[in-house]
Formats: sequence, structure tokens, C-alpha cells
Amino acid sequence: MAKFEKLDETNAPEASQPLIAKSKAAFGRLPGLHAVMARAPSLLDGYQVLHRLFAEETSFDADEKTVVWQTINVYHECHYCVPAHTGIAKMMKVDDAISNALRDETPLPSEKLEALRTFTLKMTDSRGNPTDADLEAFYAAGYGEQQVLEIVLGIAQKVMSNYTNHLAETPVDAPMQQFAWTPKSKR
Repeated sequence: MAKFEKLDETNAPEASQPLIAKSKAAFGRLPGLHAVMARAPSLLDGYQVLHRLFAEETSFDADEKTVVWQTINVYHECHYCVPAHTGIAKMMKVDDAISNALRDETPLPSEKLEALRTFTLKMTDSRGNPTDADLEAFYAAGYGEQQVLEIVLGIAQKVMSNYTNHLAETPVDAPMQQFAWTPKSKR
């Protein structure tokens, strides 16, 4: 697989400069994913926008955001995003039992979170074509149409990052290496 160069403020396209500054301001460093995406300013900009929208403007609480993000990351076997979102979950004060269950693909501590994971998987695996029964089960768990559409937003964000990391073989950032993860298919 081809490795993509990580860029920074010294060699990124001019249109990426403010986006790099934004990343550094938010994280105190330039995450490797953002350094790779900087090659295509529109991708980095789009990713930052979708991340902000999903993180700040959806109806999901911290546990639910983690379930959506990590379900997709694990499904896509993203070696970079699973550790990154494990660290993010810790910063968001999500219980380690939730993170571990998502990483290990074991049952979550509540039926509602499990229904969210199941439906997120259905949406991802079916490419947005859940069955009526899938929708009914999701609604029965206490979710609605808004959350269905917010999962679409989460999938869009994660496709951008997961696919970029697969292409670039982005090394896991130093602060997240403690949460390293290997997909089941590679264990």
C-alpha cells in the first residue's frame, strides 16, 4: 500500500494552512490523520466540519457518540481511529466498559447502547439500506428518525478518516499508542 506524506505548516498547500492551525489549536498538536488530509484541503475541511457537527450538534450523548464512532471504526478495521477514539472517549469520560466492549466486539452494558451499535452496523453494512425490521427495532429502543440521520452523518465522517488511514497507513499518534488495537481479522 502506498504511504502518503504527512504535511504541516511548512509544506502544505496554502488552503490547508488555516485548517492545520485549527487542528493544532484544538489538539495541541497536528494529528497524523490531519497531516495526511492536508494534501487535499477540501478533504481536511470537510472532515473538520463533519467532526464538529457530529461531536457538537447531534442529539447523542458522549456514550452514544462513542458507540457510533467506534462501531464504524471497528467495522472498517481502522488501526488509527480505534485508538484515537479510545483516547477521545476517555477525555469525554465514557466508561471504559463501553470502550472495551466496542473494541472487543462484546456486549455493551445497556440494551439501548447495544441497539445503537446494532443499528449503526446495519446502516454501515447495508450501505444505508436497513430493513423495516431494523428500523422498528431501533425505534423500539428509544431512538427516532433524527438519530437515524445523525448516524448517516457519523458514517460520512468516519468513511473520510477510516479510508484515508487505510490508504496512508497513518501511524498512530504518540498520545494514542497506549490504546493500540489490532482488528480480529489480523490477530
